[in-house]
Amino acid sequence: MKLKGMPALRERKRYVFFKVHASESLDYRMVKDGIMNSLLNWLGDKDLALAKPWVIRNLWDQKGQNGVIRCSHTYVDDVKVSLGLIHQIGDSRVIIQTTRVSGTIKAGKRKSGS
Repeated sequence: MKLKGMPALRERKRYVFFKVHASESLDYRMVKDGIMNSLLNWLGDKDLALAKPWVIRNLWDQKGQNGVIRCSHTYVDDVKVSLGLIHQIGDSRVIIQTTRVSGTIKAGKRKSGS
């Protein structure tokens, strides 16, 4: 049996839904590396550890170029800014658009129409 922490002590998470606009299709690893490098440059080592970002692999849509990042609720704005600062992934020029932020994946999918 797995014990969960007290709700008041548990870290609150947010899910940032995003879309990658690029001339060619990008795979998960390239997008994840580009996002993590941008987050590291924007936040630095200490705040990156506090933000706890995670690009969720199971929710990466290769065809539609949509994805989800899980992060701490206090760093949502910083994650959105660092996504906006990405202009190139690999050899392709890209624009990453944040579509919505949600407290659960289910509500984010339902409201975004995915």
